[in-house]
Amino acid sequence: MQSTQKVKMMKTRYDWKSSKRWFRYKYLLLLRAKGGPSKVARGFSIGLAIEMFTLPTAGFAFVLIFPLVYLLRANLPAALIGFVFGKVIYIPFSILNKQVGSWLVPKHVKFYLIHHLPHILSNIIRSGLDLIVGGMVVGTVLGIIAYFPVVLFLKYHTNRRKEKRRIRKDQLVSSNTEE
Repeated sequence: MQSTQKVKMMKTRYDWKSSKRWFRYKYLLLLRAKGGPSKVARGFSIGLAIEMFTLPTAGFAFVLIFPLVYLLRANLPAALIGFVFGKVIYIPFSILNKQVGSWLVPKHVKFYLIHHLPHILSNIIRSGLDLIVGGMVVGTVLGIIAYFPVVLFLKYHTNRRKEKRRIRKDQLVSSNTEE
């Protein structure tokens, strides 16, 4: 009876070591994904670009990740990581999105849409059109810019791993020849 209580007690506690190990495993899977660093970097860039205009569209832009990942042959987990990273940096970039959108969207287009749509839609478009258009432009530029550092980081990590493996192999060969 006492042993069953211990088992129940052990199951109720959360094992943090296993979750750390799981995250490390997923990180390594991401680094060693098929298609190499460029596929992972494309996925990250897609997720980051989509996040920049997803807030004014009430999250509907999230649906765009799946066809873009498929069409551009990118990595879906990396795209989701880029999407989450975009959520972290969205607030400072929303000011830039609004400014760029106000530069790009002509005033007469806003007035045309406001007068020819139902009242509820016109309020949404009036407040969000600048953010959506600016977010598309800024997100695309940010995605292109983010692609290159991610590729370089992944290539650096891969080369460092290969170098460590080569050194270990050389040490193993040298220790076998000494015996």
